[in-house]
Amino acid sequence: MIVCVCNNISDREIRQAVELGISSMAELHEQLGVGTCCGKCIDYAREVLDEHLTTLHATELRFQRQAA
Repeated sequence: MIVCVCNNISDREIRQAVELGISSMAELHEQLGVGTCCGKCIDYAREVLDEHLTTLHATELRFQRQAA
């Protein structure tokens, strides 16, 4: 699904960016251009970012517990 219409940025691209190390809206803004034009995408982009960070963190915790 397209999150940022102005720059044609999808939720998949945001999740991929998170997996490559992006962890803030400022980094999304700088690296992908999210929210650089009209700004209407910022709330949804933040939601996608936060949800994926939470998912990755939970997965990491599960792996750490299994390894212990």
